[in-house]
Amino acid sequence: MKKQEIIAHVEALLEPLAEKFGYEIVDVEYVKEGANWYLKVFADKEGGFSIDDCVELSRALDEQLEKTDPIETPYILEVSSPGLDRPLKTEKDFVRSHGKLVEVKLYKAMKEKGVEKEFTALLKGYDPKAKSVVLELEHGAAICLDQKEIASIRLAVIF
Repeated sequence: MKKQEIIAHVEALLEPLAEKFGYEIVDVEYVKEGANWYLKVFADKEGGFSIDDCVELSRALDEQLEKTDPIETPYILEVSSPGLDRPLKTEKDFVRSHGKLVEVKLYKAMKEKGVEKEFTALLKGYDPKAKSVVLELEHGAAICLDQKEIASIRLAVIF
């Protein structure tokens, strides 16, 4: 199976498990790091995703993976929370994070829009059709950026 097929297969296995346990599957990655392959599942739930939740979902998914055996090469299964500073990737991520502070890294500074290569702003909108993000800067000005201009966007963690 190809990488994207593996991810799609795992997502299909996760769907009923997430529903059963009340989890939200945030992301699934199948990546090679060094000599090892990793199947990474990021999940969340209302009130937070605990270590017990990780264990519960990991065991249930492992059982399903053993039955269907979609991955030919050895891999390490990791189930975790996406963390406080989670990257925003999907429409659901952007909708959930509306009105929250985000850290933005651009591929290059955009002086014409008044932003450096890295900055913090409030997420004010997302248009999935146009693949654009509306951000409110510190001084109150709003800017619209195409997703292709953004290297990364993640929730800001403030202590």
